[in-house]
Amino acid sequence: MDIEEYKRKLRKKMLENREEFEGKYSNELNGLMGLSKAKIDEITPDNTDSEIYEQLITVVKEASSANLSQAQLKDRIIELGNIAIKISKKVPSIAMLF
Repeated sequence: MDIEEYKRKLRKKMLENREEFEGKYSNELNGLMGLSKAKIDEITPDNTDSEIYEQLITVVKEASSANLSQAQLKDRIIELGNIAIKISKKVPSIAMLF
């Protein structure tokens, strides 16, 4: 990969990231990103909550950039399971979906 191709890919990724953070669920995404590790660790004693937390952030990013409805976002969170729902409920703007 040459430097110009690398720069094009980097610019594309930066635009995608910006769309995700400025998209429909930007407040929800910021709320999730603002949760402390201690707050997340309260949910389960092992590390599964951290893994689910990362998946949850990805789901909200994708929902934001794809402009999914609240019902679709809720369904995606439910698919991740109970830990994702518990983490989501720590963010008021996502908790209202449940």
